[in-house]
Amino acid sequence: MGADTGGQEDEHPAHTVTVAAFWLDVTEVTNAKWDECVSAKVCRPKSAAVRVAHPEFNGPDLPVSGVSWDDARAYCQWRGKRLPREAEFEKAVRSTDARTYPWGGDRPTHERTVFAQTHPEAVGTHPAGRGPYGHDDLAGNVWEWMEDEYDPLAYRRRGAAEGSPGTCDEIRATLDDLRRTGQRGFTGSNPIPTECEHSIRGGSYNYDAFGLRSTNRVHHPGRYRIPMLGLRCAKDAVEEEVPRGAPDAGEAK
Repeated sequence: MGADTGGQEDEHPAHTVTVAAFWLDVTEVTNAKWDECVSAKVCRPKSAAVRVAHPEFNGPDLPVSGVSWDDARAYCQWRGKRLPREAEFEKAVRSTDARTYPWGGDRPTHERTVFAQTHPEAVGTHPAGRGPYGHDDLAGNVWEWMEDEYDPLAYRRRGAAEGSPGTCDEIRATLDDLRRTGQRGFTGSNPIPTECEHSIRGGSYNYDAFGLRSTNRVHHPGRYRIPMLGLRCAKDAVEEEVPRGAPDAGEAK
């Protein structure tokens, strides 16, 4: 996980992480799937600002966006799942060969993914960009909420080998120190947060090619409901759930 050079300081250093077996949805959650949760009166509709200002984002097969971290978490729980952790997401992208992008080392193209444009596209429509385990849109299309709080020093803490960030108190102390000492390179061009925010992963339709790298770490306050941020769900894999044949529709290990 991570890298020794390139990118931002919060991506350093490269290190080995051990994660338990898990399942991850093959695609990002779509508007159609989200609307099922809304109809069940469990989820609230996605942001009115996104629905109204971006009607071209509302197609049933497009990734849902304009949902907060709490919204995303509630949806996954309703499906009997949870949000993925950063370490799990990066494992799904990189496998064990530390690839730069889900498909390997070649630079992004529009055949492989959705980037450097003004809107997302239907999920699963770029099979050339699938990851090592068969997942679609792990780089590009929309950012995806992670379970973890964003910790700029996560890779240097005692929990790094398990992919665990610091506590919120530890994170706030780190952010205060970065701000006090005028350090840059931990949050890209974004200002250093003043609160515990949540990690987001996977790049977005409006990002450039470099921003789609597998180690890129970005973050937003959990209350954000913005056009370029959606989700996919994960769940723990227990022995009796491992299928003998193909995985359930919409899921892959």
